[in-house]
Amino acid sequence: MLKVTPFGEGWVLEYEGRELPAAVPGCVHTDLLAAGVIQDPFLGRNETGAAWVGRREWTYTTELSAANGQERTDLVFGGLDTAAEITLDGRLLGRTRNMHRSYRFPVTGSAGRLAVRFASAYTEAEAVRDRLGERPAAYAEPYQYLRKMACSFGWDWGPTLVTAGIWRPVRLEHWSTARISRVRPLVTVHQGTGVVELRVEVERSDAAARLAVEARAGGQVARARLDGGAGAVRLRVPDVRLWWPRGYGEQPLYDVELTLLHEEVPLDVWRRRVGFRTVELDRRPDAHGTGFTLVVNGERLFARGVNWIPDDVFPSRVARERYRERLGQAAAAGVDLVRVWGGGIYESEDFYDACDDLGLLVWQDFPFACAAYPEEQPLRGEVEAEARENVVRLMPHPSLVLWNGNNENLWGFRDWDWERRLAGESWGEGYYLGLLPRVVAELDPTRPYTAGSPWSGSWDRHPNDPAHGTHHSWEVWNREDYAAYRSEVPRFVAEFGWQAPPAYATLRRALPAEELAPDSPGMLHHQKADDGNGKLERGLARHFAVPVRDFDRWHYLTQVNQARAVAAGIEHWRAHWPVCAGTVVWQLNDCWPVTSWAAIDGDGREKPLYHELKRLYADRLLTLQVRDGAMVLAAVNQSADAWSGSVTLRRMTVDGQVLGGASMALEVAARAVTDLVVPRELRPDGPKEFLVADAAGLRALRFPAPDREIPYPRPEFEVEVTPGAVTVTARTLVRDLLLQADRLDPAARADRGLVTLLPGERVTIGVTGWQTPDPSAARRALYCMEPDPMDRTEPA
Repeated sequence: MLKVTPFGEGWVLEYEGRELPAAVPGCVHTDLLAAGVIQDPFLGRNETGAAWVGRREWTYTTELSAANGQERTDLVFGGLDTAAEITLDGRLLGRTRNMHRSYRFPVTGSAGRLAVRFASAYTEAEAVRDRLGERPAAYAEPYQYLRKMACSFGWDWGPTLVTAGIWRPVRLEHWSTARISRVRPLVTVHQGTGVVELRVEVERSDAAARLAVEARAGGQVARARLDGGAGAVRLRVPDVRLWWPRGYGEQPLYDVELTLLHEEVPLDVWRRRVGFRTVELDRRPDAHGTGFTLVVNGERLFARGVNWIPDDVFPSRVARERYRERLGQAAAAGVDLVRVWGGGIYESEDFYDACDDLGLLVWQDFPFACAAYPEEQPLRGEVEAEARENVVRLMPHPSLVLWNGNNENLWGFRDWDWERRLAGESWGEGYYLGLLPRVVAELDPTRPYTAGSPWSGSWDRHPNDPAHGTHHSWEVWNREDYAAYRSEVPRFVAEFGWQAPPAYATLRRALPAEELAPDSPGMLHHQKADDGNGKLERGLARHFAVPVRDFDRWHYLTQVNQARAVAAGIEHWRAHWPVCAGTVVWQLNDCWPVTSWAAIDGDGREKPLYHELKRLYADRLLTLQVRDGAMVLAAVNQSADAWSGSVTLRRMTVDGQVLGGASMALEVAARAVTDLVVPRELRPDGPKEFLVADAAGLRALRFPAPDREIPYPRPEFEVEVTPGAVTVTARTLVRDLLLQADRLDPAARADRGLVTLLPGERVTIGVTGWQTPDPSAARRALYCMEPDPMDRTEPA
């Protein structure tokens, strides 16, 4: 029977004539940090002091003793980052140049000094660039010339920390006669029967051995003979329970086991969990353009999505528990789709296992982002090899529903002056429209493929045409007010977002010695977007008088603005289902403490945006919209049940007067949207008025004027603290009340974000992790809209 021996102990990293203890899996930066050679690059401006690490060679060594008594022993690396040479007592085992692949080297009967020498990623990438020629990219770093996580070279939310190391587990495999080298599970459903077809490939040490495979799943057993190195076995599981996205049903998973046999003696076993479901991508043309609607088990979905970046710039630090925590946060916010963005990695099995369990659909980008990628060797062979390996590796996961060829490269070719600069040189089109769809069609025909995001489906249209396919909406953040989200109805919004700083406690940890200000040196270092602070300030100035000396107020208002901006988009687009079939917010998470578009900051703390997503992505949503000069209440019902009841409308003033009201019947079919026209006499007029709509515990608000024009009363409220809770009772209008729990204690968390209270209303906010509850401290940690003090500039 094949025996696996983990091989992560006993490694050292060579540095300046010393041998530093090395963690495997890990990377050079984490080893140097543990040894005290570098300071934490996440703190202050230490990132710049670690830049030298990515510019030199590094060698890991250990002693190998591979004797085991079996015919063969293989040394298997789950991942090497990136350009490496592997030797055993000076004998070359092999060379690698791809972070996204695993590697296997025969070491039968061998022993001695094992060394893995990593070239600088810069040196390798620049050599390929010199050979193949310059290609344009969104950033000056040479990430497109090497099959490595692009964002380790920096991004507009990430640090430049160019890693090297043995970043995934290492093992020794000892075997005799034959071993399973690859299993490709094709999982389908036909009239209530689940079908698992296992395409098997084996490696033999005995070419004449009579081999068979036995498969088990759902109480069913099937066998097949293997002639040569490949074969197939098919199982039919009657009356299977379907796997559903969260919110649509349960997520039953079935254990599948495939055993390789030689004359009834087990040689090797392959085990995975699968889920039975069907998935389609409806891209049919219609009166509005070309759709992009995911269909799971015949059910058409509005995808409530988030974009996922690597959760740490050093991915080896992201363990199973952290994946569970972060993806659990996504599920708790109502998310049902996670897009694994193309500037990162193919994630570990722990990521996809968690998505399987939580019912989170996975949209998987191939790792290409924001650059023209050469299609010549040595890159082309590496791209095909990594695609083939990872498509097969991820096939068992029912959560995986879509393969995507790249992030923004088709758009870049058309709009970012690439076509002229390339002058006919290759740039990746052959990958996205040729190689990758062929690989997916050959290996994983059960899932759809799309060439890129954004992509309109044809060069006859602009790649980012909102009427066709996927759309990225970045002009709003870059140049406009977030109200501009309401100016169009894309078929599927795969990226959009608004920045805000991280939680206060995250900033204090990252910048411990700094007096915080929006433009303080540390704050600017932890703001990687081009003119990021300028865009933040211009976005604020359209709605508020911008604080000039009050950092705490600035911090609160930027977080409010982020939540409101994303709400403006999602409310509008959800209200136009089924024309718009999904929103994927940029972004869920961060890889370090930074001002960014994330809903969860680099220390795992939830911004107000995160809590706002709970409202925006709930099955039922109320939103007040202006259409063709009329105000309508859109009631969005994504649940499986019809929504019947009534809605109460109130036209109010900011000082608490009710100017008018009405009650209207509400009837919304399952998975549908209903619009109710607001009576003209209830529409708010001027900055002193607003409209409130309440139904079934849900609320929609409409303030027709920017906050800087609203004569808010000075907020008055009472605060009561009990174990695990803070209760606020409003005596006046209290708009966008926020308890910043991390100001009470860095470990404290609140269970809700922004809430608006009318006079006489109260809210109870659950708080965990606060060891010394105190009403005065709670009051100091509460923020809300208020009349502008003198410490403000005039609006821009």
